[in-house]
Amino acid sequence: MNITKEQIDPLNAVLKVELSREDYQDKVDNILKDYRKNANIPGFRKGQVPMGLIKKQYGKAVLVDEVNKLLQDNLNNYLTEEKLDVLGNPLPKQQDNFNWEADDLAFEFELGLAPDFEVSLSPKKGIPHYKIVADKKMIDDQVDRIRKQYGKLVSQEVIGSENEVSGNFFNEEAEIDHKTTLELDKIKSKKALGALKGKKAGDTVTLKTKGLFKEDFLLPGTLGIPREKAENLDIEVDFTIAEINKREPAELTQDLFDKLFGPDTVHSEKEMRTKIKEDSEAQFQQQSDQKLLNDVTEKLIETTKFDLPTEFLQKWMQNTGEKVLSEEEARDEFEKSEKGLRYQLIEGKLIKEHGLELQFEELRDFAKGFIRSQMAQYGQSEPKEEDLDAIAARVLSNQDEVKRLSEQLMSQKLLDLYKEKANLKTKEVTYDDFVKEVYG
Repeated sequence: MNITKEQIDPLNAVLKVELSREDYQDKVDNILKDYRKNANIPGFRKGQVPMGLIKKQYGKAVLVDEVNKLLQDNLNNYLTEEKLDVLGNPLPKQQDNFNWEADDLAFEFELGLAPDFEVSLSPKKGIPHYKIVADKKMIDDQVDRIRKQYGKLVSQEVIGSENEVSGNFFNEEAEIDHKTTLELDKIKSKKALGALKGKKAGDTVTLKTKGLFKEDFLLPGTLGIPREKAENLDIEVDFTIAEINKREPAELTQDLFDKLFGPDTVHSEKEMRTKIKEDSEAQFQQQSDQKLLNDVTEKLIETTKFDLPTEFLQKWMQNTGEKVLSEEEARDEFEKSEKGLRYQLIEGKLIKEHGLELQFEELRDFAKGFIRSQMAQYGQSEPKEEDLDAIAARVLSNQDEVKRLSEQLMSQKLLDLYKEKANLKTKEVTYDDFVKEVYG
């Protein structure tokens, strides 16, 4: 066997593979002998079928199969030994009227080669790195919610301005018949508030659904209907009042602190506010990190310029999927996947250049950390090391879990790299400002 490479251009090459009969004939003959031993052909005893008949019936199929195996193994070895960084897989060139009876067989394979390029983590314009802070208003609102949640209900005769009103919404035509509790401070419609105030248990008022709440997402749950049905809903519904209550906020006592944060963790309102701030900002960090990952990814794709073997990749996509695509379908598929392919190449280069390759020990420790945090949620804060090892071993025996954890760990390693090396511009914002700026 002889393999040679013809370089077409920096991104394309052709591998020429030449086989002689000595490369494959012994394997073909041995397989045909096994076929002869087990062949059941009418008119012949088992094992006595003439070899000529066996070759006529199975010879070409066995030859093609063995040659393909030989080509596959040796192509993979060649690519590894020559350290060729290819995109996709070698693509066989079509050969019309190929003669499988010849003593020497020659094949050609097209290669798409990965481009050579440099990655810079320091673009001229700094990438925003958001530091999301919990401001006084957010902490005040959280304290109010806690006091309200753990407060007590006091029955009222008539509806006032800040009551909670339990009752039943009904509209026969819209198939609405749902018991719920209204919090008057969440109602937007002044007309609805006016209709409710002063009413007693047993009274029925008619309310319009459009613009009823300050936040539209409250409507479907309140009416007991699907979200899509509640969109742009503009009807009248009858609300029959069953119960009126006023919620008295809970006092900020040690009992409440212990209930919220665990025994002897928080001892005063000041410490409570500090804990709320710390916990909130720890949660915000995850959103900030994800935004940073997304932004750096986009910036790297935008600023890292290189060509791809486009024609080869389109042809490869056209012929290697579950079904053969048309040229137009393959072109569309390439356009959809080009951005992702470019980032895969960029990410691969960063991993190699900065030594971020995953080691099994790292993955095992990462899995154990994940398991430890999961167990802590169920009250097992100090699991035994041998228990962690056993659970981690079971988790890492599942290839889907290995893939998921590997992706998470690699994302964390890349994030750490970006924080250390990338040109980041820290931007301190409140959570509301973050949402407005990032999501509009």
